[in-house]
Amino acid sequence: MAKLVVFNKPYDVLCQFRDDSGRETLAKYIQDKNVYPAGRLDRDSEGLLLLTDDGALQHQITHPRHKLAKTYWVQVEGEPDAQALAALRRGVMLNDGMTRPAKVKTIAPPPLWPRSTPVRERKNIPTQWLEIIITEGRNRQVRRMTAAVNHPTLRLVRARIGNWSLDELQPGEARTISVHMPNPGKTANGQCADRSHPTRPKAKRAKQTHPNGKRPRS
Repeated sequence: MAKLVVFNKPYDVLCQFRDDSGRETLAKYIQDKNVYPAGRLDRDSEGLLLLTDDGALQHQITHPRHKLAKTYWVQVEGEPDAQALAALRRGVMLNDGMTRPAKVKTIAPPPLWPRSTPVRERKNIPTQWLEIIITEGRNRQVRRMTAAVNHPTLRLVRARIGNWSLDELQPGEARTISVHMPNPGKTANGQCADRSHPTRPKAKRAKQTHPNGKRPRS
């Protein structure tokens, strides 16, 4: 069984346990120093961060090959129109290439906690909340995506990674669960997995006999 810590990372906290500059880190909130983050969340972003003591689970959560869905609640400046939403859905060009298609929809303001540093909003410009689901993990990807369609991100909260979600966790709170990691060498029913192509049994060669009872010479 692998240990998994489900943590609600507060705003302005680094996703590491030490910082030589004296900035706030995970050490203030996570007492178990045998776990490490499975992925990252920017210092100015909030919400779900997963930590584990198991390398295989960390790889399953973070490796792009697994395309694990990540759900973000994003407050953006302005009100994106249908064209901007369509661009986010099909993928936008960033300086490190085109993003994968995303699931994007407008949502009502989610019931969130007050942020320690209030969002800077301009009174003459409205804001809109979006739910954005991506299967990548590029550096500051969601912020760059919304900026690419001219709607800068004001607040970003990660709500879900795969099957794990924040639920009722408040900023700075965590819960620890156990995750069963199946043996990669076995199938779901416990049988040894054979990755080779199946081979058919060799057909027995029929014995040929001569009318006089002797086998013909080949």
